[in-house]
Amino acid sequence: EVLTLLVLMSPLLWGLALQLHSAVTGSYIPGTHSIAFITCLNEHIARDIARAIMDKKLAAYVNILPKSSALYFWKGELEESTEILLLVKTRTSKIGELSNYIRSIHPFEIPDIISLPIDQGNPLYLRWIGENVPRD
Repeated sequence: EVLTLLVLMSPLLWGLALQLHSAVTGSYIPGTHSIAFITCLNEHIARDIARAIMDKKLAAYVNILPKSSALYFWKGELEESTEILLLVKTRTSKIGELSNYIRSIHPFEIPDIISLPIDQGNPLYLRWIGENVPRD
């Protein structure tokens, strides 16, 4: 029974050990932060969404990248358009809330929202992200 309990708790204990190690050494835990990619129809919509994300403190930083061409299937047809891309730097723990919020305000029927964890980066910048996005 004790062995089973230890095995079941090991991911939790490992996560706590990583957080303690990070706090003591100041090192970054890979995956603590993420970059979300969100496409928008035009720059006006992109700016409105970016500002809404920042107002809700769901990100520390949002880049608004200029127009890019996109090819995709929509309702069985090949479509081509231009879009604006948002790069959203945030805590990984906020991705679910961010995605739900974007879906509630985005004009697309199915908004393009994907994220990737940040494995490494400038430790000072990564710390700054954490300082500017409240914990859950």
